[in-house]
This record gives sequence, C-alpha cells and structure tokens, in this order.
Amino acid sequence: MTDEKTDLRDKPDSYWREKLTPEQYRIMRQGGTERAFTGMYNKHYEEGVYRCAACETVLFDSGTKYDSGSGWPSFWEAVAEDVVELKTDLSHGMVRTEVLCATCGAHLGHVFPDGPEPTGQRFCINSAALEFDAE
Repeated sequence: MTDEKTDLRDKPDSYWREKLTPEQYRIMRQGGTERAFTGMYNKHYEEGVYRCAACETVLFDSGTKYDSGSGWPSFWEAVAEDVVELKTDLSHGMVRTEVLCATCGAHLGHVFPDGPEPTGQRFCINSAALEFDAE
C-alpha cells in the first residue's frame, strides 16, 4: 500500500489547485513570492513548529526563527537536512538558492549565506508556504 506522502511529487496540477488556496498555489507550485512584510508569520514568535502548508511535513522549529529584517519569516536552519531540498535558482537575473519541501517539492522560499551563527544561513520562507503548530 502506498502512503500518500510517498507519491506527492507525482500528484497532478489539479490536486494542488484543489488542495491549496490560490495564493499558496501561486507561491508553492509556481515559484512565486509574497510581498515583503505582509506574511502572517513574519513577526510571529510563539513556540512551536512550522510545517509545509502543502503536505504537513515539519520543516522549521521556532527556536531557529529570528527577525532578519527582510520582511519574510527567517530561520537559521531546518529541523533536519533531509526535510528541504536546495536548488540553484537563476530567475530574475540573480543567482539564488531555492528552498523546496523534500516531501512534496513545493517552493518555500530561498536561503542566503548572511544569517546568524551557528549556521550563517538565512532561510527566507514565504508565510503562505507554512502552517504553525504551537507547542
């Protein structure tokens, strides 16, 4: 028997259009972004975990969230290396590193090498790509 999460990358476009809001679909399936300082989790600092809004995989812990001043929720690391995939993004005339959910392939945001210690990374993630579970 196949677990739904094992075949999420093979789901048709119609599945994602039905499951996600139009804004989530634009961001998570089409690689869009929300405007800076508009996302519900930008200034959110409750304790808990942040899950992928498409497949519910736990991605980030509130203990690694910080205010980067960028206008998007920022984390200095994911909960584990294998929950996210990193991919070179050459769009918009820039070289960036895209962050994808390793379970479903959803676009989450980008990671930059200007974050705080101990990792020096800034995972800049769209609020629309996340769901929060309080501890």
